[in-house]
Amino acid sequence: MRKVVLVTGASSGVGLALCKRLLEEDDELHVCLACRNVSKAEAVSADLLASHPAAEVSIVQVDVSNLQSVIRASSELKQRKVIHMFSTAEGLLTQEDKVTADGLQEVFETNVFGHFILIQELEPLLCHRDSPSQLIWTSSRNARKSNFHLEDIQHSRGQEPYSSSKYAVDLLSVALNRNFNPRGLYSSVVCPGTMVTNMTYGILPPLVWTLLLPIIWLLRFFANAFTLTPYNGTEALVWLFHQKPESLNPLTKYLSATTGFGSNYVATQKMDLDEDTAEKFYQNLLELEKRVRVTIQKNIIRADDDSV
Repeated sequence: MRKVVLVTGASSGVGLALCKRLLEEDDELHVCLACRNVSKAEAVSADLLASHPAAEVSIVQVDVSNLQSVIRASSELKQRKVIHMFSTAEGLLTQEDKVTADGLQEVFETNVFGHFILIQELEPLLCHRDSPSQLIWTSSRNARKSNFHLEDIQHSRGQEPYSSSKYAVDLLSVALNRNFNPRGLYSSVVCPGTMVTNMTYGILPPLVWTLLLPIIWLLRFFANAFTLTPYNGTEALVWLFHQKPESLNPLTKYLSATTGFGSNYVATQKMDLDEDTAEKFYQNLLELEKRVRVTIQKNIIRADDDSV
């Protein structure tokens, strides 16, 4: 039976690099590309199969900033019986935020809540004691405790939504381990480091990045966080993929790191959080889920009525 990997944000950046690296190591994997843009996903699928004809590549359309899309994709995945690993590969790198069609803060919904709902929907597929499942979240070195508040989990009143959402990911991973380890589901957190991708090009013009790159290359001799490329950034993800999830420390963040001479390795960091806060955050998410599902159900009924 093929091992199955589901990668969100798989059409570019870290998600795409992760797919390539995993297939380089095992070209008989079944890789499921979870992407917003089906056309881009189809092009990626064709490229992956051209390089690894023994692999199996499938596509599911999902926008994690739209909960109806998440639930629709989960239903499709459950029908296919496809799941093994998640990688939240595409977050929002900017500090801009807005309210989505679901009435939630976009950064929070994209980086945290959309994936949380996906896990809730796929719980029957993920929880098997005899065959452990592994969740791998992409966090950040910028996940700061000072930017997260239980009273405002969506960070609607703050100025650091990205940092807050990544700290929320750290909390959620710890809470998931506490609640689901006995049922065979394990969660880990990684940081891919500082990379130049399509998303970072949106922060500064390409010319500026071109001028900065020589300086960044020099900085790698003093700071291991400058992985620079998506391929390097997937180092911790690939390493975790090969570990027994039950042997990993749930309070450790795994960091992709690169030496000044370009060698990749995995570093570790103890997460700055406590399990009580993680559990309170998890309970807040469950309460939010109840409220949001009522709204989603009403919207589905309204859409069905309009189509009649």
